[in-house]
Amino acid sequence: MKTRPRTARRAGGRDAAAASLPQVLTALRLHHPGADVSLVERAHAEAARWHAGQTRRSGDPYVTHCVAVAAVVADAGMPPAVVCAAMLHDITDTLCPPARVVEYFGPDVARLVADVVAVKLVDLPVGKPGPGTAGPTGRPTHEEAVLAIRLADRLHNMRTIAFLGPAKQHGKARETIDVFAPLARAAGLPDMGRELHDLSTAVLRPASSAVSARVLTLLTVLLPSAQRARWREEWHAELTCLPERGTRARFALRVLLGAPRLSLTLRHRARWEGS
Repeated sequence: MKTRPRTARRAGGRDAAAASLPQVLTALRLHHPGADVSLVERAHAEAARWHAGQTRRSGDPYVTHCVAVAAVVADAGMPPAVVCAAMLHDITDTLCPPARVVEYFGPDVARLVADVVAVKLVDLPVGKPGPGTAGPTGRPTHEEAVLAIRLADRLHNMRTIAFLGPAKQHGKARETIDVFAPLARAAGLPDMGRELHDLSTAVLRPASSAVSARVLTLLTVLLPSAQRARWREEWHAELTCLPERGTRARFALRVLLGAPRLSLTLRHRARWEGS
């Protein structure tokens, strides 16, 4: 979903839940305590340099997409090298020489960045425990890392799909629900698969319960990253038990009004338990 530099900004619908570099580093340290995050910090600076002047269709600087993809990958438990590659995943579309990525970030990261573009989804192995289920000392394979970045890229594009025209929205949503969401579930990334499915359904069937489901999915961004999966699962489970559209809408509204207080409570509890 790349645009040419300085594209016109469409009114409304900006990516209000845009991730930041500190959020990426926090998620990385959560899954990998003691990890050296300097590689990711350098990758952010490099992405900002080479994507300077480019904007998304929303009008946001293009580097915000790089950060958002890195945040999704970090939340999935990927190690620093994979998060670094996620931050750089679109740098091949800039004037950055490929040799520079090898020089600054090493051949493994450079290969990941290249294969995110080059490798076809059908060539990536699935159907076994994936990156989202790796143990504390486990490391994803190269193919698993490539798939995680591709899924994260599509997830952020789906979160900001409102800036595409109706025909493109429908095409992207259909491809996502048919291909990307099943791949995420098969790769051991059920939370990512669920959100991809919900966001796609909201585009394909906007008058259905998908609207409420999408609201609930987006609200989890307000919560601490470690708590998002639990609350997303609970909210969606309750939503599916409600038979009428009006009841589902009222439930989503109650969650919307209570989400800020819940977020504060969870963050205070986390600080108290960590002290």
